[in-house]
Amino acid sequence: MLNKFSVLLPLVVLSCLAAGCAGPEEKLGRGLNNVTEFARLGEMRRSFEQTAIFGSADQSYATGLIRGFDRSVVRTCAGAYEVVTFPVPNHKLGDYGPLRRSLADPVYPDSYKPNWLADTILSPDNSLGFSGGDIIPFIPGSRFHVFDN
Repeated sequence: MLNKFSVLLPLVVLSCLAAGCAGPEEKLGRGLNNVTEFARLGEMRRSFEQTAIFGSADQSYATGLIRGFDRSVVRTCAGAYEVVTFPVPNHKLGDYGPLRRSLADPVYPDSYKPNWLADTILSPDNSLGFSGGDIIPFIPGSRFHVFDN
């Protein structure tokens, strides 16, 4: 195991150095974000909401669940592909863009606009006893903001 790792690590580092920074790091970051889709459940929540709005409330649970699961699988597989192939351009030299434009950014329901996480790094007013940002954005129903914009 260690021998395989000692051969693989220099190859990965060399390919990263040969490929440059800007394109591959964006591709890797986008891929890691998309791989964690089932932990974030953004496509599932958006599919429930969109099915209830444009379909009917009766269909939102069954159809929204199936549609959200399908979209989450597509996003996760595309993310895994981008993580594995991040030093390699997609189609032509220098093209590190997303496979599909719909996979470029994370998806949230239309009723939710993400904000900064509430932690000590991003909260400059923490010493005053209050700060802005999302408290626990990945748990449904916990969209409490100290400061709404």
